[in-house]
Amino acid sequence: MSTECDLVVLGLGPGGEALATGAARAGLRVVAVDKHLVGGECPYYGCIPSKMMVRAADLLAEAGRVDGTAGETSVTASWAPVARRIAEEATTHWDDQVAVDRLADVGATVLHGTGRLAGPGVVEVTAPDGSVSTFRASRGVVLNPGTRPARLPIEGLADTPYWTNREVVQVTDLPGSLTVIGGGPIGAEITQVMARFGVRVTLLEAGPRILGPLEPEASSVVADALVADGVRVMAGLDITSVAHTDGTFTVTLGDGQVVHSDRLLVAAGRTPNLDDLGLETVGLDPTARTIEVDERLRAGEGLWAIGDVTGHGAFTHVSMYQSTIALRDVLGEDGPPASYHALPHVTFTDPEAGGVGLTEQQARDRGLSVCVGTTPLEQSSRGWLHGPGGAGVIKVVEDADRGVLVGATVVGPAGGEILGHLALAVHAEVPVATLRTMIYAYPTFHRAIESALDDLS
Repeated sequence: MSTECDLVVLGLGPGGEALATGAARAGLRVVAVDKHLVGGECPYYGCIPSKMMVRAADLLAEAGRVDGTAGETSVTASWAPVARRIAEEATTHWDDQVAVDRLADVGATVLHGTGRLAGPGVVEVTAPDGSVSTFRASRGVVLNPGTRPARLPIEGLADTPYWTNREVVQVTDLPGSLTVIGGGPIGAEITQVMARFGVRVTLLEAGPRILGPLEPEASSVVADALVADGVRVMAGLDITSVAHTDGTFTVTLGDGQVVHSDRLLVAAGRTPNLDDLGLETVGLDPTARTIEVDERLRAGEGLWAIGDVTGHGAFTHVSMYQSTIALRDVLGEDGPPASYHALPHVTFTDPEAGGVGLTEQQARDRGLSVCVGTTPLEQSSRGWLHGPGGAGVIKVVEDADRGVLVGATVVGPAGGEILGHLALAVHAEVPVATLRTMIYAYPTFHRAIESALDDLS
């Protein structure tokens, strides 16, 4: 026995929820399925709670910058209000009823359970009680299964009570010391938060530097900021084993060094939730790490995929962007195809580190005629006025043959906001000659863009 519908959405992270909402509002009979919480990782275990943590830590840092610039101050850090805000304001104690009601109010059928493809347009949903329902979707199926924290093949790690992003955002009492494995955005942000709340933190990164995908200049500025916050940053290393004995974690490195801490956070990589999704029933490879899609997010006839599993960046804004394009295609509407040449990303450390488009090395690897311009943010008028906490850099990458920017990086106070100007330039392929004729307000951080453009060579 099966139930007829128009569309099934498997996975209700931000993009899946938005697409299901739009399809239901358009009059489609929508079945929306998620194994966990409607809204996905971002509002409950990722972007939102972590940025509440970042905001609190930044306030402590700003208070510490009063001395010598605005008088004297003394602040006593407390994690209690941070934990309360995350539990009560951000996640409603990790309850998704509000999100479920939003979808139901527009006419979607919301199911908590494990969804699995059982052929073209057919989905089986196993409820928590073990019962199975089958749905046949006349329009098709949208896959948005997301990712989960990767399990690292480190000896002994699986036998320890380590944290991932899911546990660390639920912490109510801070440890005295913390080891963080992984110097990507999550690792860097949580490292700085914990350090500013008085936790002794060691950050371990296997690559040659933290925030490896960013420009080297950006990684260097952020690493210096972490060190200034008291973090021990160690990069270019191997981890041979992890143990947990008598309440203490012991991480052994390849060179024989040993790191001890009260807690361990593993923030190194994500695994796509493609296992047991039934991909083989629709002709797709069940062992692949991503689902190949076209510019309309089509993975096959009557099948779309959006979000992390498409391989275009594990960002909420990418999933939301893709959901709009996929929804148009589901509804048979025209519109611009997906394009990722101006994909922005921001790491919310202090200073913020953001990038858009290609790095210098990526541009050179593509054989472009590359010109690069950089400027230290602290040497700008606004950076100098800002004083403590004003360090940063702006870097622009030009395709000299076309005279347009193909990439840019901003590190500094509100770096993600400054990046918006450059993201527009890369997206719209605004000629560098035109950017040079703009009037940049004084004294602003973004005025330093003009200096970076002047440095192009």
